[in-house]
Amino acid sequence: MFSDAPGVGGWSSAAAASGRSGAVGAGTASVPRARPAPRPRPGGVPAGHLGARRWGKIAQRIVPDDLQPDVLRLELTALGDAFRAYQRRPEPDLAVLAELQDRKARAFALWADVTEDASLREEAVRAEAAARSTREMNANRLGIEVDGGGPVIERLLTRGQGAHARGVLEYVRVHAPLPGAEARLAVLMLSLRSARAGTGNVTGQDLAGWLQGDAERVLQELVDVGWLRLPEGVDAAGALHSRPEEPIQVTVPSLLPAEPSPLPFGKVTRARLSGWAQKVVGDRKLRKKKAGAATRLLAVYTAAHSRPDGRLGERVEGVTGDGVGLDAVASFCGLRPEDVAEHAEVLVAAGWLTEADIAGGRLRGRLTERVLPLSGLV
Repeated sequence: MFSDAPGVGGWSSAAAASGRSGAVGAGTASVPRARPAPRPRPGGVPAGHLGARRWGKIAQRIVPDDLQPDVLRLELTALGDAFRAYQRRPEPDLAVLAELQDRKARAFALWADVTEDASLREEAVRAEAAARSTREMNANRLGIEVDGGGPVIERLLTRGQGAHARGVLEYVRVHAPLPGAEARLAVLMLSLRSARAGTGNVTGQDLAGWLQGDAERVLQELVDVGWLRLPEGVDAAGALHSRPEEPIQVTVPSLLPAEPSPLPFGKVTRARLSGWAQKVVGDRKLRKKKAGAATRLLAVYTAAHSRPDGRLGERVEGVTGDGVGLDAVASFCGLRPEDVAEHAEVLVAAGWLTEADIAGGRLRGRLTERVLPLSGLV
């Protein structure tokens, strides 16, 4: 009844021993009914304590030390301990919390059957609703459908991180100091490296991977306009020779600590977003197609603005595949709106998009299955 462990006896025999065999079946239909009751969960109350009347407390209620059957009393006691242990966790785990709420719903339903206490039945119904809500919250955070079919996709970003990713892209679109796609790509990647403190470590391999043959020119242009500072004694050519074991620390003055911060997120989110962007611009198939900076920026934009199913744009009731605004896409990528279609075709050829269509001032399309883990989960 309370766990996946093998059972020892059944509820009916325990209830008969307590003199309340007719109690099962009372209450609302929404709460699971009694089934054969197995041992308490591993990690709960040890089996050797079955005869020891241990005091317990759960949901501000004292568990009577003479409550029968023993397996119910022990489960309630163990659940109280488990909820208190969960509250002491350094990080929440919604999947674990949903499981605890499920156990609470079953245990309180049986407690209500035994005692004929209506308030316990109400607590069981609330726990069942809490389990459902918590599971939905977890699915929403991970970008998966609740009870949906098919394999679960391991997302690189949560919905909250996806929203931060779109915020970074908008920041780059508005504040990039130079109009070209190569400069915008450099601004994006360097902003993500420096978002928290205004400084970040980069290597020559990073710069060459992002900017290919344009790296030295673009880096020098960003230094010349004052958007980027290199360490004293290091020029753009020297930056390209920095090795992974000795990266250089660059400074982005506009991102130095200030209130309010233009990119307000924590160090975990910063690292996750930087890794996400690196996976996009370094995609093997995009490299194989020799995709330029504008095409890779378009890949970043489409990934950030896609739903869990891969379709571009926010979900609108009654509208399928509504896409993203062409002007915003072009502005971010350093392109003219009429040139976006050419780069979208490269993404289709590289297996990034299954399809791409430009009509009515919008870019419509869908990420391929291999790219779904990079979805921004709009």
